[in-house]
Amino acid sequence: MLPAVDTDEEWDAVVPDEAVVRPAAEDLCARLGLAGAPLTRYAEGSQPVYAVGERHVLKLFPGAAADDGAAEARVLGHVHGQLPVPTPQLHDFGPYVNGWTYILMSRLPGEGLHLAWPRIPAGERDRIVERAGEALAALHALGHAPLADVLGPGDWREFTDRQRAGAVARQRERGLAEGWLEQIPDFLDAVPLPAMAQPALLHTEFMRQHLLVDPGDGHRLTGLFDFEPAMIGDPAYDFVGVGLFVTRAEPKLLARFMAAYGRAFEPRLLLAYTLLHVYSNLPWYLRELPAPPEATLDALAEAWFGH
Repeated sequence: MLPAVDTDEEWDAVVPDEAVVRPAAEDLCARLGLAGAPLTRYAEGSQPVYAVGERHVLKLFPGAAADDGAAEARVLGHVHGQLPVPTPQLHDFGPYVNGWTYILMSRLPGEGLHLAWPRIPAGERDRIVERAGEALAALHALGHAPLADVLGPGDWREFTDRQRAGAVARQRERGLAEGWLEQIPDFLDAVPLPAMAQPALLHTEFMRQHLLVDPGDGHRLTGLFDFEPAMIGDPAYDFVGVGLFVTRAEPKLLARFMAAYGRAFEPRLLLAYTLLHVYSNLPWYLRELPAPPEATLDALAEAWFGH
């Protein structure tokens, strides 16, 4: 029913095509005892993900992302019930056809924090940020040894060295101006990365888009989801998403988050990890976030990650 998807070209042709993917989702739901439940595809996310009625979510992984599906299934089972914010409960995981796999999980209640944020009063925003900081601290405190066989990168230093070697090319490909590009090597050379004696289980995309709140209950946090890109590594790496997409260059909010988390990180370290992040896209961030007072990476670090 679903064709094999092992290349970027196949991905672009198949994954967005509802005429191809929806019948497969319906077939899978029938096999899983959910025949006839209404399916609503979420607009966001790289994988096909469907709300199945009010209680379930079905996520499909093409062959090219099969390892991501296996990793997310394992992480969901590992973190469920262990954090101060709910995470989806894993109901089923397995193969489908032509290399595709699926996850069936519980559907969390609430509205995306990124959608609710403009309507949330300042005092409630402060409380949300504090609860989010506590949730991330709890995630980082969980043991991660049972996940080492499915989560990368394995050798953190080797990973950061590899990301450093490709940092300029990665940002050039995304359209970063030359004035910024030429600063990257010296900036990264000047920011020593921690030895990371205690690696942590990382979400890697801890952002408003992956947090849910209840608009009818003081915007209480009701969910954290999307563990597909989870890794094991330096806790500071998760603060890239925090600074860019949760506190969004608001120093007081980031200070609250870090206080609730129980540890602070230097702005230059967090910008260094921004440049080394797997999904780093500095031109996009420069369009979305406040500009620094001068066009230097040191100024940018303070503007986005100052606290």
